[in-house]
Amino acid sequence: MSNGLIGTHFVSCAGLLIAGILSSACSPSKPNPAAPPAPALWGDMKPIVSVKELMRDMIDPAADNIFDAVKIETTKTGTVERVPKTDQDWERIRIGAVTLAEGIYLLKVPRPFTPAGDENNSTGQDATELSPAQIKAKLEADPVLWNAKIEALRNVGLEILEIVKKKNAEEMWEAGDNLDQACESCHIQYWYPGDKALLEKVDRSLRELNERTPASGRKR
Repeated sequence: MSNGLIGTHFVSCAGLLIAGILSSACSPSKPNPAAPPAPALWGDMKPIVSVKELMRDMIDPAADNIFDAVKIETTKTGTVERVPKTDQDWERIRIGAVTLAEGIYLLKVPRPFTPAGDENNSTGQDATELSPAQIKAKLEADPVLWNAKIEALRNVGLEILEIVKKKNAEEMWEAGDNLDQACESCHIQYWYPGDKALLEKVDRSLRELNERTPASGRKR
């Protein structure tokens, strides 16, 4: 009799267990806590000037802080090598690098390529530049390339920021070369591409820059 009670009790428990499992499987699972929403931007990015004006008024002056940091000048008394020496010299370079690294991303904000009515030097037999419409067409045909050019210039700015931390004047020669190549690579692609004479001129300028660079500062 006790065996019968044990068997009955076991069957009842087993039935309750199975029912509990089935009930658990059929009941809807609790949803995972929702991920926190992505923070909203502080505001829309609205351009103020065209690409041409942004380059003239912001990017080019910032680049000059770097190009002018190291150079060889010929004077009446001979050749003089200019390199950063003081904290003020390095601060000027840092300002240029920060402006380049941050400011070049403004080219990712859609904006006109030139001021209204400015068609560049894009007409006539001696035209050396593309029109705004032609530049826009090139960008829209390959936006990945446009972003790659922007990232290349930004990377040079980041490279120079690291040099500033070390205050290594010798490395500034190569950094200036890298900046020049990044700038001209973009200009040739989007402002006056297909100009063989210009391509040769850029290559010649880069060779001359390398020849003027002291041996300690040249690429190896």
